Amino acid sequence: MLKEFKEFALRGNVVDLAVAVVIGSAFSAITTSLVNDIIMPLIGIITGGHDFSGLQFTVGNAVVMYGVFIQTVINFVLIAAVLFMVVKFMNRLKRKQPQSEEVVQKLTMEQELLTEIRDLLKKEEKVKDQS
Repeated sequence: MLKEFKEFALRGNVVDLAVAVVIGSAFSAITTSLVNDIIMPLIGIITGGHDFSGLQFTVGNAVVMYGVFIQTVINFVLIAAVLFMVVKFMNRLKRKQPQSEEVVQKLTMEQELLTEIRDLLKKEEKVKDQS
């Protein structure tokens, strides 16, 4: 059982997934900081410093904090916009990289003969199957 667990845990997919989760977590911290520390203060200047998170009303003993919801939606839209721009930028960088040209190798005489023999054997096999 220990051997099977070791094979599972060290399988390439699991390690790749773990790396993706760690990098995703770090990237999430970056985008959250960008939105909260840079973009939101600029929006605050534009809107006159309004903070929606304090908006609330009470119904009986319950406090409905709809401002927190509004702020969360605004943060989501901003984070989605930032991620869109990052992905668009990364795709642009990918396109600018020169495409690797395929190296066309010329077959040696021996390789050509082997290819012809293979093709003839396949052709012969098809004729036998049809009979």
